[in-house]
Amino acid sequence: MKGGALWSAREAHADPAAAYADLVPRDDAHVLVGTIDDAVVGFGVVRLERLHTGATLGVITDLFVEPGAREVGVGEELVGGLVAFCAAHNCVGIDALALPGHRATKNFFEGFGFTARALVMHHRLTDGEAGG
Repeated sequence: MKGGALWSAREAHADPAAAYADLVPRDDAHVLVGTIDDAVVGFGVVRLERLHTGATLGVITDLFVEPGAREVGVGEELVGGLVAFCAAHNCVGIDALALPGHRATKNFFEGFGFTARALVMHHRLTDGEAGG
């Protein structure tokens, strides 16, 4: 996925299990799992971020559903729960990342009323894995 290598090196959790375990008890984060017949097939994470204005922004940092479990409503339920958490905490909005060229992700979020508000431009200097 275009930009995925650099995203993984910069934004992804180095130790996901520890990162999620740390987020579960926090009041400023919400971690959900999606299941089908008691099997975990997806997860979503949102954090609350205090802006300079004092307002709160929700930031969806993680959203994943196993490929075989997509298009049956698991992702929709996860996003619905994350949005509800942000609404309950009076967020002014919610940000989520979609990598360039991943039309399915962009379309998915647009279905919930998300719109692009910024583009991150990148100039690669090396051909290394973390260069994106």
